[in-house]
Amino acid sequence: ATLRVALVQLHPRFGQTARNCARALAWLSHVRAELVVLPELAFTGYAFRDRAELRALAERPGESATVAALAAWCRERGACVITGFAERAGDRLFNSALVIGARGVVACYRKLHLFAREAEVFDPGDRPPLVTAVRGVKIGTMICFDYAFPEVARTLALAGAEVLAHPSNLVLDYGQRVMQSRCFENGVVGLTANRVGSERRAGALLRFTGGSQVVGPRGELVRRLPRRGEGVLTLTLDLAAARDKWVTPTNHLLNDRRPELYQLGRGARAAGG
Repeated sequence: ATLRVALVQLHPRFGQTARNCARALAWLSHVRAELVVLPELAFTGYAFRDRAELRALAERPGESATVAALAAWCRERGACVITGFAERAGDRLFNSALVIGARGVVACYRKLHLFAREAEVFDPGDRPPLVTAVRGVKIGTMICFDYAFPEVARTLALAGAEVLAHPSNLVLDYGQRVMQSRCFENGVVGLTANRVGSERRAGALLRFTGGSQVVGPRGELVRRLPRRGEGVLTLTLDLAAARDKWVTPTNHLLNDRRPELYQLGRGARAAGG
């Protein structure tokens, strides 16, 4: 099976939701892809001063003009979009990733592992990681700092994910490299869509690292955008390698796991304990 994918590297302007959506759609105007991945919090910006500011910008997906515009693009192109999104759900506020198709939101993943000041404004995700099918290919969704927790990628792989969609606002300089390990560990393709630019708010400066990338199922870097500047990376994925978990004729990435021995035995202590 093959899948035509596009990663869009954007520079959102904080709080300018309509402008940021229009900018994303402008980049997509000439894209031919079956799956598009946009960055984390692609329309609101990232550095919220407080929860009240986030609440003013967060949206309910079913009432969002941004979601409606992306769904219209999906209908026109027969495609699917996975994008970061500031989600309002009652009194709760989530750093989410929406899977959007021709009819609107197909699924919603809420970020499990909040990074730094995110924990001051967002509620932690309350649902397991999810896998959705796009043109018969199983796509697992994770968000930015989730890369630091191998359990997320492994959970998705065990649920059948062949591709990891990874909307991001990476600021640490090693996130892209770590994703190469996540892909090798699980024999999956990784699609990291990262943002660029910087935000100086509430006395703090954040610089985003760009470098949106496609990683292959043996951890190999397939293609990467520059660390600066907006852009689109398009590629046709051949999923054969992601469906073959054999590293050698006798070693299988998933079947060879020994989870029954991955915990210390009863009464045992770690060395030096």
